[in-house]
Amino acid sequence: MEFSIAILLLAAGASFIQRTIGFGFGIFIMTALPFLMPSYAEAVTLSGLLSLTSATVIMFKYVKYVTWKRILPIMVAFAVFSTIAVVLLDRIEGPAMRITLGLMLIFLSFYFSFFKDKIQKIIRPTAGWQLGAGSLSGVMGGLFGMQGPPVVLYLIASEPTKDHYMGMIQTYAVLTNVTMVISRAFNGYVTPAVGTAYLYGFGGLVIGVLAGNWAFKRIPSKIFTYIVYAYIGISGAIILFTA
Repeated sequence: MEFSIAILLLAAGASFIQRTIGFGFGIFIMTALPFLMPSYAEAVTLSGLLSLTSATVIMFKYVKYVTWKRILPIMVAFAVFSTIAVVLLDRIEGPAMRITLGLMLIFLSFYFSFFKDKIQKIIRPTAGWQLGAGSLSGVMGGLFGMQGPPVVLYLIASEPTKDHYMGMIQTYAVLTNVTMVISRAFNGYVTPAVGTAYLYGFGGLVIGVLAGNWAFKRIPSKIFTYIVYAYIGISGAIILFTA
């Protein structure tokens, strides 16, 4: 009973964050999930499945705001660089890399917050920026399983409204999670334990998405951007404390 409640609450919190600011599902849920699942690989797989479900539900609500030609370059770059990063993972991954990543995210959150207006004039929905965001996202995804922040920073600066941003970032989350879930399934990580926990977590997803939907509608657009930047900084802090 305690296990099922814990999974439900974690899924509710993670989906609330994802529905409210567009990303952060894995960052939140993976602070506790590895201690509840039989193995780290199963925890990551469960996180991916739940995140995929949550992102799919949200994406359908905002699919009319999605510009597919702007997603394609990001996904191509992500696929290439995440593959390279996974190959290099054993050689360069370690505490020093995680500390560097955490500090970088904290710096970016402050930098983008203070220079928001200037950055929005520089970053445009062009192929160059899309390839750059997708490449950096692929490296971070391959090394740390955290592919969201680079694309989040690009989209929040380049999309005209928070509805467009939400549609684009959820589409990106769905496509990347589908790729990773399929890969983990082929490697045997979708186990009965993952399936059982997923059923518990699904109830939490419903609660979190509904609560996040209420919150998202009530956040003014001017404040929304700063909330996104703040959570990127929080993500960096979490990485530092878990390095």
